[in-house]
Amino acid sequence: MHAYGSLIVIFAIALAGPVHSEERRPNILFFFADDQRHDTLGCAGHPIVETPTIDRLAANGVRFENSFVTRSTCWASRTTILTGLTSRSSVKPNGSDRVRPEALTALFTDRLRDAGYRTALFGKWHAKMPKEFKPADHFVEYEKIFRNPYFKEMPDGSKRHTTELIGDRGIKFLRTQKDWKKPFCLNLWFNAGHAEDRDRRPGIGHFPWPKAMNGKYDDIEIPMPRLSDPAIYAAHPEFLKQSNHRERFHWRWDTPEKYQLNMRAYFRMLTGIDHVMDRVLEALEQEGLAENTIIVYTADNGFYMGDRGFAGKWSHHEQSLRVPLVIYDPRLPKNLRGRTIDTMALNLDLPATFLDWGGVRIPASYQGTSLKPLIESKVTPPEWREDFFCEHFNPRYRMSWEGVRGKRFKYARYLDQDPVYEFLHDLKNDPDELTNLATDPEHASVLRWLQERTDALVSDYAEALSK
Repeated sequence: MHAYGSLIVIFAIALAGPVHSEERRPNILFFFADDQRHDTLGCAGHPIVETPTIDRLAANGVRFENSFVTRSTCWASRTTILTGLTSRSSVKPNGSDRVRPEALTALFTDRLRDAGYRTALFGKWHAKMPKEFKPADHFVEYEKIFRNPYFKEMPDGSKRHTTELIGDRGIKFLRTQKDWKKPFCLNLWFNAGHAEDRDRRPGIGHFPWPKAMNGKYDDIEIPMPRLSDPAIYAAHPEFLKQSNHRERFHWRWDTPEKYQLNMRAYFRMLTGIDHVMDRVLEALEQEGLAENTIIVYTADNGFYMGDRGFAGKWSHHEQSLRVPLVIYDPRLPKNLRGRTIDTMALNLDLPATFLDWGGVRIPASYQGTSLKPLIESKVTPPEWREDFFCEHFNPRYRMSWEGVRGKRFKYARYLDQDPVYEFLHDLKNDPDELTNLATDPEHASVLRWLQERTDALVSDYAEALSK
């Protein structure tokens, strides 16, 4: 495994002990990946994907083992982190998925900027905002760097991957930080590992990787997905079997050759992010900023990767909803570092956490909870959530659904079906969600309770901004 230079830097900072300074508010460096589920990190036990930079952050910080998104699709998850609101609360109820103007009054980046932070976002935007909304108005520095294509032509005629360009822009930002007398919040939002969906040429692969990753994983035979038994796919209801999960499966995973080609490419993308993170962290250290900068790594949604006979995300299974979350705070004492936290965390919690770190009042409209108490103590607050509301809206494929994911049971109802199609999974006895208990008489009371719980959360979230 290649060892990057900044890993030594992180380790040295960790051994130095916490930095105590009541005068200095911490900087925040937020790395945000695309289409990456919770188990595709070395520190999460993946046997192939190499992520040494993230692994070192986890070894000297905390890793949330049960981190989820409330809606598993790129733009919606990013909007939730900006607004502190679920999709049910923030988007217009007309099916357009356009964010309502009243949902944009408390963006975490606005609140930090107004509190004196130098805020920046470089990379993927993709939030479906009102037409009059201009992202650049909400950051001190902003540059959209999107895929389609992943490789951008440079002035000298060479081409550079967007992952590298986002890292370049972040480094440039850090190099100028010494000219400012204020803390910063730097958001580096990657397009990787999202597929280049429009490029379906045979033998090319849908996951263009940075050139630094050329040859990576070429000598490794990627095992087939653990849940690849055709019987698992066959057991799904027909509407899921005919959904865009299956359509995209045929784009990239449905033959051994395509599977090996695309999986290797996808893994190169993820390791490419880690490689760029190392460059950014090295610049952070060189500029003397590392000892007071909290680093966050997560992704906007999960990814099936061929499991269940599916591609993509969107539906209610764990592969779709569960994402990595690693947080490194150099100020933590040694006894709080290197922990794996199994408490349920959400993307909905991140904006509240960012404001809490910055000493900014958390708006009453926010629907998540700061993770700061979990990071700074081994004791989970007694009032911490036992479940969360999750959803997706996709009438095109008749896959709109809503439900509740609890510690033991998960409930989802697909609303475009007639009658509504329900799932009930016992996550303790059936963690792979292979058995649907919705029609099991022995679980009728659990089903009824989760139906009512979903009804209550739907009502609360739908009316949140009108209260």
